[in-house]
Amino acid sequence: MGIRFDKALDIHPEALAMRAQRTKILASNIANENTPGYQARDIDFSASLQRAQGDLADGFGAGAGADLDAGQALYRVPNHPSQDGNTVELGVEQAAFSQNASDFQTSLTFLNMKLKGLAKAISGQ
Repeated sequence: MGIRFDKALDIHPEALAMRAQRTKILASNIANENTPGYQARDIDFSASLQRAQGDLADGFGAGAGADLDAGQALYRVPNHPSQDGNTVELGVEQAAFSQNASDFQTSLTFLNMKLKGLAKAISGQ
């Protein structure tokens, strides 16, 4: 009887891939803070994760969250619009980036615990 890693690791690899993609989007927002007309973007993490869970259940897993297309990134509505059309608010982006980094570490910890459990099961401990 073989081990199905996609079943054993559950949604954690997908969550980690989506967190990494969100980090890139948030970093791009921060980098373009002073770019006139730049529209801040973000992803709806829970909706993307539910979509990935559906893909896993349908058998389309293995990287569904790693390649979020541009259509899944939503534009952020600013609290205080600027006159140059830029919607990046540095404080909001930094807070989102910090929270995402913490959530990434949590996802990584869960994945690490799953892998350690599998290693113990394989070695017979």
